[in-house]
Amino acid sequence: MRYDRAVMGRGRIGRLGLLVATIAVLIFMYLPLSLVIAYAFNKSGTQTWPPTGFTLEWVNAALNNRGLKDAFMTSVGIALGATFVAMILGSLAAMGVARHRFFGRDTVSFLLVLPISLPGVVTGMALSTTFATTDLPLGVMAIIVGHATFCVVLVYNNVIARLRRVSGTLEEASADLGADSFQTFRFVTFPQMRTAILAGALLAFALSFDEIIVTFFVAGGVKTLPIWIFQSFRLANQVALVNVAGLAAILLSVIPVYIATRLTSDSSTVGRT
Repeated sequence: MRYDRAVMGRGRIGRLGLLVATIAVLIFMYLPLSLVIAYAFNKSGTQTWPPTGFTLEWVNAALNNRGLKDAFMTSVGIALGATFVAMILGSLAAMGVARHRFFGRDTVSFLLVLPISLPGVVTGMALSTTFATTDLPLGVMAIIVGHATFCVVLVYNNVIARLRRVSGTLEEASADLGADSFQTFRFVTFPQMRTAILAGALLAFALSFDEIIVTFFVAGGVKTLPIWIFQSFRLANQVALVNVAGLAAILLSVIPVYIATRLTSDSSTVGRT
């Protein structure tokens, strides 16, 4: 009896310790983000604690700031472009690797995933050198290509994970019933992978929207929202607007990631299957 009580006591202490550790980790991760959000509505417009009051003045100023709006729309356009390229290339690559056997398939899969782990400085330097060597102009298209190199990985990982969980016998049955390749893809394969494609696209958008390292190397004078934040962060008269821009960046990162997580959750997958 005493032994059981001792075990139960140690179990409670262990659970309490895990709870405290979890709370500490969450505070460590999200306290800086919470400060950015709080300062975005700080009446004084400065980064001083505690805030002097609540106001929407800086949000309104940010909405009327031409430079900030242009940088925001540029980032959205680039993220959409990179996401579109990643959806096409990532989905096709995943189908090729998951549904076909060929020599070097594992190597191809590794090479497709590798860009996400490379340092951004190395990727940016390599892309800048390539564009300079081929006389291709830097700018929006160069940024889209640069972002697509690592956004493809997110779509590829999501789609190939889905395809590996779905038996290929359904596609074989479709072919046996007389469907051609396009019909099989449209009515059998695509419905199984569309939520994975969408989830990968949302993650790719979030990653592209706030990317700055690769962007610096290939921007060629184009100013995205992360570059605008970086250049304005140390300017005293722009502090309030930088906090609002940071809030916008947080929202456009958190919302797509949350939706992607819901789309790829086991319950959602089972329900749609």
